[in-house]
Amino acid sequence: MAVIDLDLRQKSMARFFASRRAWLAANNQTLPEPLMADLGDGAALARAGEDEQMARFEEAFQAAQSAEYIVMDTPGGDTVLSRAAHGRADLIVTPMNDSFVDFDLLGHVDPVTLDLLKPSIYSETVWEARKQRAIANAAKGQTGTIDWVVVTNRLAVFEARNRRRLEERMAKLAKRVGFRMGPGLRDRVIYRELFPFGLTVADLSEQVQPVEMALAHVSARQELRSLMLSLGLAEGARLDDAA
Repeated sequence: MAVIDLDLRQKSMARFFASRRAWLAANNQTLPEPLMADLGDGAALARAGEDEQMARFEEAFQAAQSAEYIVMDTPGGDTVLSRAAHGRADLIVTPMNDSFVDFDLLGHVDPVTLDLLKPSIYSETVWEARKQRAIANAAKGQTGTIDWVVVTNRLAVFEARNRRRLEERMAKLAKRVGFRMGPGLRDRVIYRELFPFGLTVADLSEQVQPVEMALAHVSARQELRSLMLSLGLAEGARLDDAA
């Protein structure tokens, strides 16, 4: 797997894997690590022109071609790098918190009735990327387009009326703009606890225990497995073997 962090200012994914390398080295452990396709100084590149940004993106994307999977983390805003990544993707995964605040990223609702009014600019951007991919495939005599999966994040333990309302609008919007819903991730402490170490629940074992193990971690592992399988990643099945 190769990783390209296109969130030039925040760089959360790049820091995550830097922490992973440091923790593994300090604890004399070995775990899978991705190829990091480096864009260089993110802050400087963020101030550069679009032509330079695209040139660096092309270099990083080509450097990652040896990997079976390329994961690109994009910024929340509409940038030339974000549009380029969406255009190159075979699979787009859009996380959103369990609220209408995040739903506004995907679609706008009537403030009185909460009826769905129209897709958001982001939804239109993904729609355009998918349309261009379909056109390009048709020219080659191929079929298919970009698979788009929306994943709810930080789900509350107990279902609330707000969530039911949100799910109804999500179902309508999914039919309208063509995404599918993946299984969500609950708001679990373990996900936040493991971030500073650059680890996930899939990494936990008798040898790798940066935090105290608990029964809830088994549920978190199953949750992650369900998500990976819904994305078509066969590696998700391996999580059961390690549980």
